[in-house]
Amino acid sequence: MTATAQIGLIGYGLAGSVFHAPLIQHTPGLALHSIVSSQRDLLLRSFTDVHIHDEVAPLLADPAVDAVVIATPNEQHAPLALAALRAGKHVLVDKPFALSSAEATAVIAAAREAERVVTVFQNRRFDADFLSLRAVLEQGVLGQVAECHSHFDRFRPQVRDRWRESDAPGSGLWMDLGPHLLDQMLQLFGWPEAISADIAAQREHARSDDYFHAVLHYPGLRAIVHAGSLVAASAPRFAVHGRQGSYLKEGRDVQEDQLRQGIAPGAPGWGLDPLHGQVVQVDAEGQLHRHSVDNAVGDYRRFYAAFRDAMRGEGEPPVTAEQALQLMRLLEAGRESADNGRRVDLG
Repeated sequence: MTATAQIGLIGYGLAGSVFHAPLIQHTPGLALHSIVSSQRDLLLRSFTDVHIHDEVAPLLADPAVDAVVIATPNEQHAPLALAALRAGKHVLVDKPFALSSAEATAVIAAAREAERVVTVFQNRRFDADFLSLRAVLEQGVLGQVAECHSHFDRFRPQVRDRWRESDAPGSGLWMDLGPHLLDQMLQLFGWPEAISADIAAQREHARSDDYFHAVLHYPGLRAIVHAGSLVAASAPRFAVHGRQGSYLKEGRDVQEDQLRQGIAPGAPGWGLDPLHGQVVQVDAEGQLHRHSVDNAVGDYRRFYAAFRDAMRGEGEPPVTAEQALQLMRLLEAGRESADNGRRVDLG
């Protein structure tokens, strides 16, 4: 691989256009070499220095392409990852990694055989609010944690005509936001003893799930991840309660909004969260004390920088194959819990 890794991007919908293309273009050591999209004519007018294809085969056959980023509908993730690995490319798959742990296992085996890096896009490990929470927990300010509530609520009462809200395999909120919220809890607390999940379709004419509430069971701790589509007044993004106090964080990381507005990654103000979290503690007299917590700076480019380094053999991929497989198993266990209406022990 040359000093600058040449990246081919498959898919130019929301994930490809808003997230991956700008992040690739603004991460040192990476270059956007090719895009595969049905919008070929439009992209030919938008890009003068990128190869545009309307089929995958030419990209995979191009020896100049070092790595492939897959930003397609979820059911295409594993088949395209397998094809790219067999073509000798490193692979980054948008979440979810696959539709099942069986598919994930096959992709990981192909990566090992090809001696190539494979990873999954867990950019929200680099959200400002998550990084700030992680720092609070590492500092021990809250003491032993008893509850961690992670909400990612939206108000979208109308079902939109897009694959994420269709009845296609891998559609629905559990496979859209579930991978992010569960991955963050695994990063903070490790593998749980069990999961209890409720997954539902609440909106009229919904064709896939648009609500979930899942509880991860740990000894002495419950981590709750929640997302809804009919929430006009959302709960705090994070509410964490421990023996020595609580941490509350309103609002969400700003990077997605910045990308949607066309702000270049790394521009002034990039990843700066204007809403500070608060630690709430009670003194010996029962009086409440609140103080603001300095926010960490979010930067999704850190994910791509770690991917670049892993391709160079200079470190682990940002999400290891083992972590990707573990998360797929947790997603499956959550679906099993919801389908059967019972807690699923994880061992």
